[in-house]
Amino acid sequence: MAEQTIVGALLLGLLEGLTEFIPVSSTGHLLLAGHFLGFKSPGNTFEVLIQLGAILAILSVYSSRLWALTKALPSDSRSRRFVFSILLAFLPAAVIGVLAHGFIKTVLFESPMLICIVLIIGGFVLFAVDRMKREPRYTDVMDYPPSLAFKIGVFQCLAMIPGTSRSGATIVGALLMGADKRSAAEFSFFLAMPTMAGAFAYDLYKNYDKLTGDDVTVIAVGFVAALVSGVFVVRRLLDFVSRHGFGFFAWWRIVVGTAGLIGLWYLG
Repeated sequence: MAEQTIVGALLLGLLEGLTEFIPVSSTGHLLLAGHFLGFKSPGNTFEVLIQLGAILAILSVYSSRLWALTKALPSDSRSRRFVFSILLAFLPAAVIGVLAHGFIKTVLFESPMLICIVLIIGGFVLFAVDRMKREPRYTDVMDYPPSLAFKIGVFQCLAMIPGTSRSGATIVGALLMGADKRSAAEFSFFLAMPTMAGAFAYDLYKNYDKLTGDDVTVIAVGFVAALVSGVFVVRRLLDFVSRHGFGFFAWWRIVVGTAGLIGLWYLG
């Protein structure tokens, strides 16, 4: 196994954990970085499977809250409604992800210029939504009605286009429908759990026969790196968003998308 492949997996894993939960598109970053690093995985499985590290990052940080929620389910209608809302929000992406899996992996994942353009457009959208003056109607994810959750789930489907950002689509959708910034980001955390777990399981099912022992080792390196960096982001993101909003991430998208276009222009 080439040493540079392990180094690439480590770098991409760190990048996955750092970008998965912020509205900048982790998949877009991974595909662009992989393009310029010359990193290629069978069926683009690496970019999806290392998301397990990011999933475990949420589970580790939110373990006590998830356990309390689980214990409350039999007796607390508010907890049951919240879990139902998360599953309802997950449904649109699950259906479209299965139906369009081949097109997403073989066409959209192979279009670095599209990723750059979508990053830039998404940055301006995030700017506009972040600066909207409105009075939030929803400030606690536990009180999101199922109808609102489903609409946010529809927005999440936009993230099938690499560069859009799963968290960015859900956050923008929540903000447009009356959520405050902190709860919008937190709902995105919770929705990430079934969405990313489903993507991981389905992609593994579709591509496990293509993986070699070396591929598994590379994925394991990326997984551990994503877990470590993901924990760091999950612990700090909500406070950052509460104080500063999403403007920083909008600039991030625009700078990365522009740099990517310049790189593609000069390097191909």
